[in-house]
Amino acid sequence: MKEFLLEISGNEIPDGANSGFIVAQGNRRLRYALFKASARPIKGTVILLPGRNEPIEKYFETTRSLIERGFGVATFDWRGQGLSDRELMDPLRGDVSDFDVYADDLDQFFSEIVLPDCRGPYFIVAHSTGALIALDAAPRLRNRVERMVLLAPLLEVGRMPLSANTLRRLANLLKLAGFGSFYATGGKWKPTPFDRNNVTSDPDRYARNVRLFTTHPRLSLGGPTIRWMHAAVHAARRVSDPDYMARLHIPILFVAAGADTVVSSRAIERYARHLRSSYCVTIDGAKHEILQERDYYLQQFWAAFDAYIPGSSA
Repeated sequence: MKEFLLEISGNEIPDGANSGFIVAQGNRRLRYALFKASARPIKGTVILLPGRNEPIEKYFETTRSLIERGFGVATFDWRGQGLSDRELMDPLRGDVSDFDVYADDLDQFFSEIVLPDCRGPYFIVAHSTGALIALDAAPRLRNRVERMVLLAPLLEVGRMPLSANTLRRLANLLKLAGFGSFYATGGKWKPTPFDRNNVTSDPDRYARNVRLFTTHPRLSLGGPTIRWMHAAVHAARRVSDPDYMARLHIPILFVAAGADTVVSSRAIERYARHLRSSYCVTIDGAKHEILQERDYYLQQFWAAFDAYIPGSSA
């Protein structure tokens, strides 16, 4: 059943889709989707974890590339975005109290949907905020996931005038002062002109994503709250602790974007150097949303993926 998925012309629902909801902590409904591999032999399942304000529909093209490689795909909307239940009365405010809640949701999704219904081995492909959550959840995924591919993980904000410690202290102060549910940046979602966007250099994919949100506005999300920013900074600090990093045993391929201004690519490269079982590929010239980039950059990602994920067409 694909009745819980939305589409637009040029971004149709991939074949073999099945969608539904699980009920997570706080009685929040989380929307998920499963896609069957369209090529043989079947090589396992990729758990696709999007970033902030990225619904399932934004990754239909990526999903199609994966199922054509022989992978099933399992994905879901993080709480507070897409068609999952929102955390606040204002549905446009992206909010969460602690990233541990996201990790718990991922664990539940694995237990209730992935393990019973999807064929192993299991791999994770995650972007930005989703990649930070994957790192945060990695110790409990150790015996489930074979390898992870993390694109532009949110370890440090890019081109930020404040240091990470200053940002953390400021967010904590504002949260304690009662401003936790206020917007930290931005506000209600509105499309940025292509020539001023900082996520992709591909005009067609950018226009497709804008059209997706304008056609189905309930998929969109505004800026993050101060509480969300506080939680994100603490999660990044937690996964960067040397003792924590020593417990990360899942092999990881980090993919950084050379022209990223949203997150720090240098921080990603530095992080990868301190892990035992990790590699880092930097795609020079690519912006933050690597999977929404021009073919020239996207082909470099798929070459790295095919070389790293066992069973794919290396």
